[in-house]
Amino acid sequence: MPAACSIPFHALLEYEYPMSEDEAEYDTEGGPSTGTADDVADRDQDLERVITAARDRVDPSDDERERLRTIADRLVDRAEAAATDLCTDADVLQVGSSARGTWVSGDRDIDVFVRFPPDLDRETLASYGLEVGHATVPDGHEEYAEHPYVKGEVEGFDVDVVPCFRLESATEIQSAVDRTPFHNQYLLDRLDDDLAADVRLTKGFMKGIGAYGSDLRTRGFSGYLTELLVCEYGGFRGLLEAAANWKPPVELDPEDHGQETFSDPLVVIDPTDPERNVAAVCSSENVARLQHYARRFLEQPHPSVFDPREPEPLSESALLDHLERRATTPIAVRFDAPDLVDDQLYPQLYKSLSGITQGLDDRGFDVFRGTTYANETAVVFAELAVATRPAVERHQGPPVDVKTHAEGFYNAYADDDDTYGPFLEGSRYVAERERRFTSAREFLESDRLFDVGLGAHVETALEDGYEVFVGTEVTTLLEEFGGELRRYFDPRP
Repeated sequence: MPAACSIPFHALLEYEYPMSEDEAEYDTEGGPSTGTADDVADRDQDLERVITAARDRVDPSDDERERLRTIADRLVDRAEAAATDLCTDADVLQVGSSARGTWVSGDRDIDVFVRFPPDLDRETLASYGLEVGHATVPDGHEEYAEHPYVKGEVEGFDVDVVPCFRLESATEIQSAVDRTPFHNQYLLDRLDDDLAADVRLTKGFMKGIGAYGSDLRTRGFSGYLTELLVCEYGGFRGLLEAAANWKPPVELDPEDHGQETFSDPLVVIDPTDPERNVAAVCSSENVARLQHYARRFLEQPHPSVFDPREPEPLSESALLDHLERRATTPIAVRFDAPDLVDDQLYPQLYKSLSGITQGLDDRGFDVFRGTTYANETAVVFAELAVATRPAVERHQGPPVDVKTHAEGFYNAYADDDDTYGPFLEGSRYVAERERRFTSAREFLESDRLFDVGLGAHVETALEDGYEVFVGTEVTTLLEEFGGELRRYFDPRP
């Protein structure tokens, strides 16, 4: 993406983190300043008080635990009965955070995996999986990853019934979901009650700062990655203290596989599969976000960090005030959002944002910052430092002594009445030719928009029609994207 688009291309949860009048000071290693011994002792007491209060927020109640356990057991029994009727060698596992006691109060996810023998062909596995899924969740619907599975709601819980192959090693996987039982067992072998409690605390922290979730909209920390990090650093506080001093790229290899190299900002080699980086989807922004809030929290612990808050929508008067203060030119391209799940939609939106902003930059409309949103409609939004250009543009040619290229350049413009020149500047030919687009709107409303890199479904949506808003016209977006625009004009780490 062009350097001008400096913010991460995903929506962030925000909250107002309490700050002292003076920003916390940091030492040269990037961690919080230590202060006097009394300061450290007071801060440790504050930290423990906040952590204790946060545990009350994130830990499920006894009633929550019992209700989940009852429903999960019932679902596993249903799935097992249906699966063994179809294949006597099948078995059923409850996996994920609800199986490991690492789920946060309020979470409502139950994952049931149905394992079939590895010699079963994929078509039969898919067919059996759907049959078991519908028997387990009668009102469920089918969704598709590498193969179909059943998703539905049972008594307020979101339930996935997923078929996979039962394998001896995660290196033998035939589809991505085959890894999950290995992940589940690896963590069950390592998580005691204290570490499980710290995982819940860490997930609450990650959710509060807007860095939790491996979906391709958020590109943050997955549940599995979070649990591995807590195990690696011995708990919530150990992870924050380490993250506060990370110097990416950070490389962790829990089982010392030592076989693969990766170029991601955070590398956590999958303990069950040495060829995989568990943190591959985690963006550099979210790694930095964890570092930022880890430092702030260790220096100034406060329970509000565990409370994700949706910002109030930006008002029209506030938006106009921002535009007047910034003296930039906002532009937006709005179109009907393609009917895709977020993991398919957002990569296409990010690609389209990159393509459109690069196209604007290439034509001299300097992009200051940009982002993309989606709801019923989708928007590519950017601010321009330069929104209009002169009617002519400069085209610098080769040095005269580069005979073939120089003659070609000269002859291309010599008889063009609409071109100034060619003339010489130093040893080079220069021509001033008519500019194709003198305003950003002209470019965005032209067919040349389709020459930039666009996501396939976004391009189709644009072909069906789109709107361009420039300057104060972007107030039209407030009704649907008022919260997103507040995030944009009130940015936080």
